Amino acid sequence: MYALNFYSPVVGDQLRTRRKTATIRLGDKAGKYKKGMVVQVLVGMRFGPREKIFEAVIDKVEVKSLEELSPREIEHDNPEIRRPEEMLTFLSQLYNREVSPTDTVTVIHFSEIMTPHVLEKRLLGG
Repeated sequence: MYALNFYSPVVGDQLRTRRKTATIRLGDKAGKYKKGMVVQVLVGMRFGPREKIFEAVIDKVEVKSLEELSPREIEHDNPEIRRPEEMLTFLSQLYNREVSPTDTVTVIHFSEIMTPHVLEKRLLGG
C-alpha cells in the first residue's frame, strides 16, 4: 500500500483535526499517485517511527506550476496559508532548497476512509 508521509508536527495536528485534505508536493507525482488509489496517511520522523492517522482515497491529482495554485488549493494543503508566495516560502523550507513560482507541483486531494459506524456518528455530530 502507498503512503502519504508527513514529517511536521503542525501538519500532524491539521490531519488529526481533518483540516488538511490535500498535499502539495514539489515535482510531478502523477505517475506515483492516481485517482481512486487507497493510501495510508502517516506522520512521523523521516527514517523513524510513524503514526497512522487514517486511510484515505485519492480524489484528484493535478500537476501545475506553483504560480497556478488557487487560494483554495493552498488552503486545503495548509489552512494557515492563502497566497502562492507563502506556499513558495513554505515549500522552500520544507524541501531545504530554493523554489520558484514556475516550479512544477502536484496537488493531491484526499478523503478519509471511515467505517459506516464512524461516518454515521460524524454526520450526526457525535
